[in-house]
Amino acid sequence: MNDTDFTGKSVLVVGGSSGIGNGVAHGFRRRGADVHVWGTRAFAADYDGVEGSDLTGLGYTCVDVGDPDRIDVAPPPFPTLDVLVLCQGTVVYKRGEFERQGWDRVMAVNLDSLMHVCRKFHALLKASRGSIIIVSSISGFSANKGNPAYAASKAGAVSLTRTLGQAWAPDGIRVNGLAPGLVDTKLTKVTTEHPQRREAALAAIPAGRMGLPEDMAGAAIFLASPLAGYVNGQTLIVDGGLSL
Repeated sequence: MNDTDFTGKSVLVVGGSSGIGNGVAHGFRRRGADVHVWGTRAFAADYDGVEGSDLTGLGYTCVDVGDPDRIDVAPPPFPTLDVLVLCQGTVVYKRGEFERQGWDRVMAVNLDSLMHVCRKFHALLKASRGSIIIVSSISGFSANKGNPAYAASKAGAVSLTRTLGQAWAPDGIRVNGLAPGLVDTKLTKVTTEHPQRREAALAAIPAGRMGLPEDMAGAAIFLASPLAGYVNGQTLIVDGGLSL
C-alpha cells in the first residue's frame, strides 16, 4: 500500500482557495482525496483568473474565519473528516498592524480562527483518528519588525500546535504544523514584485530559490500520512534553509 495514497479520505483545507493552501489542496486531490476548501469570496467562480488559484476538482464554501460566528454556522463539507489543514492567513503592511484595527484583524484570522475551527471539527477528527496540520511561518520563530501581529500570531500557531498535539493525542488526533519560508504568493508580493527586495531575499536562501506551494504540499502530505504516524505536536520548517 502507498502510504501517501489518500483515496477514500476526506480533506478540508481552510484558506485553500489560493496560494499555499491551494497547492496543498491539489496535492491531496492528486493523491485521491475528496478535498473541500474554504475561502473568502462568495462563489468559487469568483476566483476564475486569480493568480495562484485553481478550484478545479475541489469543493468550495465561503467562510470568513475572522468571524467566529461564521465558523460556527458553516456546514461541515463531509459526514466524516480525515484531515484538516489550516492555511488561513492575512497580513497588513505599512505598519498597519501597530494600530488596533490591523492588529485585531490579523490575530482574528491567523490565530483565533485556528482554535475555533479545530474545536468545530474535533468530534469528526476523533471519530476518524484524523490529523490536523496548522500552517504557521518562520516569522513565528523570529522578530518581524514591520508586522507585530503577523509574527505574534504565527508564534501562537506554533505553540497551539504543540498544545493541541498534547491535549488531543489521547483522542487519536495528531496535530502538527509546517512553517513556510518565502513562498511566492499574493501575501509576499511586497517582496517578490520589488526587484531589490527579491534579490536580497533570494541571496539569503541557501537553496537559491523561493518556495512553491507544491513544496508545502509535500510536507503537508507527509505529516498527514502514516509515514508521520508517530509525529505529534511538531512544526516542520520548510524554508530552503532561510532560517539557518
